[in-house]
Amino acid sequence: MSAMRPTDPRGSLQPRGDEIASYTTYLEAQRAVDFLADKEFEVNAVTIVGTDLKMVERITGRRTYPSVALRGAASGAYFGFFIGLLLFLMGGGLLEVLLPAVLIGAGAGMLFSVIAYAFTGGKRDFTSTSQVVAGAFSVLCLTEKAEAARRLLSELSSSEQPSDSTGGFGS
Repeated sequence: MSAMRPTDPRGSLQPRGDEIASYTTYLEAQRAVDFLADKEFEVNAVTIVGTDLKMVERITGRRTYPSVALRGAASGAYFGFFIGLLLFLMGGGLLEVLLPAVLIGAGAGMLFSVIAYAFTGGKRDFTSTSQVVAGAFSVLCLTEKAEAARRLLSELSSSEQPSDSTGGFGS
């Protein structure tokens, strides 16, 4: 379920408000909003927006027939285990039901994954993970409350002045 309630009017809209601060990491932006919450500011008027978005795909390995077969067997065995567990709970014997289900699942998973890999024709012979990363994070606040939020965040900035001379704040 979404973190936002279905009745929240901001759910499908672009973020709105004035930028009250800008940070290079999400943790810094989160800390600023947490500071506002600690000062009993109405944080439901605040939004953290990631900007300068990039899609990053990290290559995690090479796909070969043995690696595809092994992953398929593991996935099939996992599925077979749950099917066998259901059959065991319905009254079958542990070794008579669970072990064959795991073995059949592993065999079927291996077979189907190798066949699917063969149909790719050598395209995408690698595994990867993808994510969208932001280069910066803006903290927005509804216009009518933005000035109060800036004043409070200036307290956070001045309390960190000795260790962080940049402050990280935008206008």
